[in-house]
Amino acid sequence: MAMGPLITAAAALAAVNVLLLLPLVGVWVRNYATFRTGLVAGLLAFAVAMLAENAVAVYFFFSMQSFYAGDPHVQQAVLVLRALQFVAIAVLSYATLR
Repeated sequence: MAMGPLITAAAALAAVNVLLLLPLVGVWVRNYATFRTGLVAGLLAFAVAMLAENAVAVYFFFSMQSFYAGDPHVQQAVLVLRALQFVAIAVLSYATLR
């Protein structure tokens, strides 16, 4: 069964989130090696957890397509949650990398 447009958009956002999180992890690893503060460790832990969650989400979007296919309300909710994550990660990326 092919993915619908909402789930395809959600999968794309999860993949973009992974791409945004990779440089954040790199920056925060370097910063932690330099400063060794709890704040940087927390930011690094957050980025690694979000990276793992989004990578697993991408895997499940493509391996279990029928899981989300049944209910359009679930598809819409998943898309909204992925979009909110994207906005939050994009703002954090901008603030970190500027």
